[in-house]
Amino acid sequence: MSRTTLTTLSSLLFLLMIFVPVLAMDLGRFGAVYPIVEPDALEEIRARAAQVDWKKVFNREKMTRGVREYRPHDLVKLPAARHARTFLADMSHTLDMDIPDGKGGILYPKGYTFNPLDYIKLTRTLVIINGNDKRQVEWFRTSPWNKDLNAMLLLTDGSYFKLGERLKRPVFYADRLMVTKLGLKVVPSVVVQKGRMMEVREYAVQ
Repeated sequence: MSRTTLTTLSSLLFLLMIFVPVLAMDLGRFGAVYPIVEPDALEEIRARAAQVDWKKVFNREKMTRGVREYRPHDLVKLPAARHARTFLADMSHTLDMDIPDGKGGILYPKGYTFNPLDYIKLTRTLVIINGNDKRQVEWFRTSPWNKDLNAMLLLTDGSYFKLGERLKRPVFYADRLMVTKLGLKVVPSVVVQKGRMMEVREYAVQ
């Protein structure tokens, strides 16, 4: 469609929007007219909302406590490392189900294996520790990663909130899937991407 044609159609639509209200006329009333007996939906919602004790529903103290005490159900408590060790973890994944293409076909079949590191690059350093182990917490506090904004601190145990308050930095959890895929056996461990693999370095904290 040419630019001239598009301009013409746009002009016609603009004119229609202007003149349609002008050409409207009162055609009168035909047939019986009945009053609306159904309650207004919005008014009904407002009436029901007014009957709810929102202070009980949204208990600020309870919600705050829940956030601060949050802990994943699938945490894996790992023992402390006794020896320093470094190994590579293969992140390849095999599909356990077919991935449809949305058109009735299969985009990736069950059993297809791929390595996500072929498509993405993890620029962050992952530091995994036991937040309840004072030695490991102190080790991290005095490590270069504590001041590194590119480093992500993850816990296998302990309170993310209390440790975050103490270190003045974000703290997360390492769930079972992460521990399994990275092959983590002990903590503290530091993980970085090395090409198509993840390098895991274990530290023995004295």
